[in-house]
This record gives sequence, structure tokens and C-alpha cells, in this order.
Amino acid sequence: MTSTPAITGSDGLARCPWGAAPEDYREYHDTEWGREVRGDDALFERLSLEAFQSGLSWLTILRRREGFRAAFAGFAITEVAAYTEADVDRLLADPGIIRNRLKIEATVANARVAAAWAPGELTDLIWSHAPADRDRPAPAGTADIPATTPESAALAAALKKRGFRFVGPTTAYALMQACGLVNDHLADCHARAAVAAGRG
Repeated sequence: MTSTPAITGSDGLARCPWGAAPEDYREYHDTEWGREVRGDDALFERLSLEAFQSGLSWLTILRRREGFRAAFAGFAITEVAAYTEADVDRLLADPGIIRNRLKIEATVANARVAAAWAPGELTDLIWSHAPADRDRPAPAGTADIPATTPESAALAAALKKRGFRFVGPTTAYALMQACGLVNDHLADCHARAAVAAGRG
């Protein structure tokens, strides 16, 4: 596998290669990716969007994020859990999201599962799978970043056991990266230190 190091942009800042361009990626990379996310609804949103991303580029999802938020009631678990078949049909006709029936139905089903849990339970379950070695050596290049880890496999298994759909080890690891359970910004990336400093 070819390993790509951080890329220095016209602003003089080094970034992970995927976060160098276009601007949508740069903003998300610089301000969100890898920052800690807690809260059941917030994590439900990230988990749902990662599931929708499966088989697609993250840019496709990122550019439709506001459409997804509008379609899924801001990813409020209790509201999405109350969606009916009519809502599914509505979503299948919504050009602001990815109109995949299996993914839409999985999102509604996952909300129904999470709605039955105690407040904070989804957050606790996800964060209980953060690796013990969160300060492992920083990746020098893209080849040093795994697609899955034992922790992401365990998280996916735990979610599936509780009834979640459309979550496998790769999706779980993407969630872990995006929500700060791990810091996979490259060693030379300007955002790495900010992510490390902002840990709770």
C-alpha cells in the first residue's frame, strides 16, 4: 500500500491528505474530525451518517449533511424512533439525502433500539470501546492507519448484539476516528495537537 504523508496547503498548514481539498473536506478536517463527540443524539447522527457513507465517499455525505439533519429531525433519537412507513416513503423521495431503503430503514430501526435505552447509555457503550492506548504513536502516513481494529470489531459486535443494523467493524472504526475515540491525524498534521489538547 502506498503511504501518503501530510500535505502542506497554500495556507502553509500541513493536513492529512484527504483533508487537503476541497474546501468542504478542509473545514471538516480542521474543525471536526477527531474532536471528541459525546451525547446520544450527536453520536446517533455520526453513526447514522457513517452507515449511509458505506460504499460512497464521505464527501457525498458531508455535502448532504444538512439535508440529512432536516430529513431525520436533527437525529433526535426519540423523534426518529417514532417514524412510520409513511416517513420512510417520504425519505425515499427526498433528494437531500441518499435514498437507500435499507439504510433509511436501518436508521429508523436503530433509533427505536436506542430510544429504549437509558439516557447516556449509547454514549457510554460507544466510549467504553475507546482503546486504552489512545496515545499510541502518531501515524506518519496513510498506510499507518488501519481500516479496522480489535476495538472497532468489538464495538460493532456490541451494537449488533443490542439490535443495531448496518454497523460493521469498518463503520465502527470510522465513527471512532470521527468522534475522537482515536486520534488518527498524521504526525505532521496541524490538527493533531489540537485534537490531543481537547480531549476530555
